[in-house]
Amino acid sequence: MTTYAIEARDVRLAFGATPALRGANLAVTPGEVVAVMGPSGSGKSTLLHCLGGILVPDAGEIHVGGHRVDTLDETARSTLRRDRFGFVFQFGQLVPELTAEENVALPLLLGGLRRADALDRARSWFDRLGLAGLERRRSGELSGGQAQRVALARGLVARPTVLFADEPTGALDTLTGEQVMNLLVDGAREQGTTVVLVTHEARVAAYADRTVLVRDGRVTADEPARVGS
Repeated sequence: MTTYAIEARDVRLAFGATPALRGANLAVTPGEVVAVMGPSGSGKSTLLHCLGGILVPDAGEIHVGGHRVDTLDETARSTLRRDRFGFVFQFGQLVPELTAEENVALPLLLGGLRRADALDRARSWFDRLGLAGLERRRSGELSGGQAQRVALARGLVARPTVLFADEPTGALDTLTGEQVMNLLVDGAREQGTTVVLVTHEARVAAYADRTVLVRDGRVTADEPARVGS
């Protein structure tokens, strides 16, 4: 049997009386880049948050590496997010009080790595992402594209099993968005990291190996991405 990097089985979730997921199913193989598309309110971000252990579904199952995780308590899910997952969100969500290198090192520090070692590993990302010389700047001193590349480095620095990216280029212009997507996909492939990417833009989804469509809380279509879409 195939052991998926991450899998949702008949996942259902409602916010009050409003259903967000109505039996969503998704299976992603190790090292695969999958784009999740759908109209606003379709449930695509809710699905990502359930897969990432941020939300707990009302029904259904979430499996990581073949092990069920939706039944874990908050402490165990927090450990899972810290040790096995990386996250990149639309506006980066950098910690404004920290420097760029401290933001990148944050997952390593939370995982117990010594500060000097964590910062060394964080700094190694700055050259490869075109950020050399910006290590000591804070988020308010970075452009949108620079901040998003710092957020990307933070998401990948701990070599996560799965990277979740929710509209990672939504706040960027077209050229900067393309640069960020190239860096995201190249960095993930280099490390063998699985990527689940939520986007409403076909040009962003074209970077993925496969595209799934979410409508009305269900995965309704699943097809290889078309480069150049």
